[in-house]
Amino acid sequence: MDVASTLRPLQRGSGDPAFRVVGSIVWLALRTPGGPASVAVRPTGAEIAVSAWGDGAEWAVAHAPELLGRGDDWSSLDVSGHEFLAAARHRQPGLRLLRTNTVFAMLVPAIMEQKVTSRQAWGAWRYLLRRYGTPAPGPAPVGMVVPPSAAEWARIPSWEWHRAGIEPGRSATVMRAVRVAPALERTLALGRGGDEVSTRLQSIPGIGKWTAAETAQRAHGDPDSPSVGDYHVPALVGWALTGGPVDDDGMLELLEPWRGHRERVVRLIGGSGFRKPSFGPRMTIQDHRYH
Repeated sequence: MDVASTLRPLQRGSGDPAFRVVGSIVWLALRTPGGPASVAVRPTGAEIAVSAWGDGAEWAVAHAPELLGRGDDWSSLDVSGHEFLAAARHRQPGLRLLRTNTVFAMLVPAIMEQKVTSRQAWGAWRYLLRRYGTPAPGPAPVGMVVPPSAAEWARIPSWEWHRAGIEPGRSATVMRAVRVAPALERTLALGRGGDEVSTRLQSIPGIGKWTAAETAQRAHGDPDSPSVGDYHVPALVGWALTGGPVDDDGMLELLEPWRGHRERVVRLIGGSGFRKPSFGPRMTIQDHRYH
């Protein structure tokens, strides 16, 4: 398996304090049910070594196999009939879908990424983690930070969300998620995503299909939850599969032959190195700190 490609969805921008790549080692600063943990994932020949430190270390090691793709079954995905996808699969034999088994921890950054550019969301993530997170335990690289717990997110004052560039609508959604955090974790018992998981996540006001999908992809390892409503994904899928842009409906139509694996197909495209043409209007960057 390819450790870096499999874990890449956990990285929130190049300066993410909770994610670092040092040589062949991927370092993660995780908020687990047992507490904060630093996790080092290192390929060693035919094996992968996982080491962890902190109060959450035992939990992190126990759940490392699923984090690295155990249970993610690609055997029934057949892309042999599509030249581009067949080549993408051939070049990425080690790609797996991760499953963190931490729903609230995956939901918070997804809420931050609603309706803004990645640059804005990642800047807010860095700001709040550095001010309110926990220094990563053990020998983690300097500057790594474990994200706050649900209780710690709840104690962040409103003006700090404002300084981070998170407007009241998104911070209020995080607070609503805080209040039902234990119930969110119970959705893990429903398996690797699916309609019921999506419905339960969307029962929180402020959580729509896009946020639910982004969360289930990471927390549950959902193989069939493409990010409907994303600014970039439909166009990327369209250009890769047909040579032209499509909207959400067009993306779903293109992915329909691989229902059950639609997120796997999106990940294959994203990891293939393919880039859609860069012409066209840029998304306007809004500064919510002063509105």
